[in-house]
Formats: sequence, C-alpha cells, structure tokens
Amino acid sequence: MTVYIDPPTWPGHGRLWSHLVSDASFAELHAFAERLGVPRRAFERDHYDLPSHRYADAVAAGAVEIGPKELVRRLTTAGLRRPKGRAH
Repeated sequence: MTVYIDPPTWPGHGRLWSHLVSDASFAELHAFAERLGVPRRAFERDHYDLPSHRYADAVAAGAVEIGPKELVRRLTTAGLRRPKGRAH
C-alpha cells in the first residue's frame, strides 16, 4: 500500500498542481491527506489535487514521487481510476 504523487505541472487557478493517489484504497488516501491537513474538498473522483507548495510536505510524509503516466497506470491497475464523464 502506497500513496503516490506526480510533479506539480498541472495548471489551474493561477498555480501548479500535483495529483495524490493510492494504489490500495480511497480510505488510505483520505487518511494520508488528513494527516497532511489537506481538506476533503481537494478530493476529485479518484485523487487529491495538491498545490505545488505542498509537494515537499507530501513527499516528506511518505508519498512516492512518480510521473503522471505511471500514476494513472497504478491507479488503473488498482481498480481505483474514475475518469471524468463515466459512471462510477
């Protein structure tokens, strides 16, 4: 069970964002985010959006750094991928 983070390269709202995901469960992901103090409103379908200034905090807390394609692959392999526009 691992939580992963991709680099903060996703633009939005005037800043760059990372995605934080779990390869085990949403419960694990929510618990990790809670320990970081990330609000639940930052959760979107299957990941948390994390602003670039929180990236180092997530890594220090144990998130494993991986690229965006690998992040999606691990999320999909875990059966936790919830793409936009599809029924859950």
